Amino acid sequence: MKWCLIPEETDPWFCLAAEEYLLKNHREDMVMIWQCHHTVVVGKHQNLMAEINYRYVRENGIRLARRISGGGTVFHDAGNVNFSFLKSIDSPQEVSFRNFTEPIIRALADLGIEAGTSGRNDLLVGGKKISGNAEHIFKNRVLHHGTLLFDADLTRLGEAIRPSPGLYQSKAVASYRSPVVNISEFLSRPVTREDFILYLATQLKKAYPEMNDYQLTAVEKESIRQLSKQKYSTGDWIFGYSPVYRFTRTTFPDNKELNIALEVDKGTIKKAGLSGSYYRPEEARLLETLLSGQYHLFEPILEVHQSVGLQADDELIYSYF
Repeated sequence: MKWCLIPEETDPWFCLAAEEYLLKNHREDMVMIWQCHHTVVVGKHQNLMAEINYRYVRENGIRLARRISGGGTVFHDAGNVNFSFLKSIDSPQEVSFRNFTEPIIRALADLGIEAGTSGRNDLLVGGKKISGNAEHIFKNRVLHHGTLLFDADLTRLGEAIRPSPGLYQSKAVASYRSPVVNISEFLSRPVTREDFILYLATQLKKAYPEMNDYQLTAVEKESIRQLSKQKYSTGDWIFGYSPVYRFTRTTFPDNKELNIALEVDKGTIKKAGLSGSYYRPEEARLLETLLSGQYHLFEPILEVHQSVGLQADDELIYSYF
């Protein structure tokens, strides 16, 4: 590894864009250590809506993002420290989770923390998950990145990525849910997040003696911002990259039956079916027509109801998720 980058930015879309930019535009090997605030990040091939507690995420201002690697859903806050290895390779044999997690395991060991793997591309301490990892290959470059739960808000994490079982049917890759724990709980003395990040950087420099600090240039930052704006922060990437899925639910607003069936492609409702006693037949047919072409999100569905003069409180609209 030649460079160690600790960006000042905590915007999740910028940081994910930085990974892709550095992967595709640098030849040198690099480690990036970064944080972002209150964000759910899903894998490239996941159905985002099936992975989250949409109501909780929306009402608590938690941002949503999608990365270019596979793997499962993770929650980021300031207490979650992320590491990204970017490396040029000569052969596929060099693509190994162990090659990249071993320096992290050694760094934790020097803090008196014994970490290991379950075989699911994660790191465990005391049988509980502290780190999830994933990889993406571009030509002869590999991106390996992972999380480190240092002192994350585990309650918020659990609420944000609590899915609704049985409502979404698709061929998307589903997350494997594991009990989690913070690294800070195993430390013999208190350590701040900032000190932990510096410690991690120092340990990685010991593992890679040739590594020096790196800062993004103004040109690189602008290129990354443009990639974030044009891709990572867009609905087409965050929601639209989800595989085709079908959502079905039966609910009873005002003690009247409402059966909802939505067929969604690229995050957009392609076909809606509404039945039961809640809507009058003519209202249901009109809503089915108007919902077609809308993003499967709270605001568009609310606006469709309002556009035809139908009363719609939050409880009704959340029935569509």
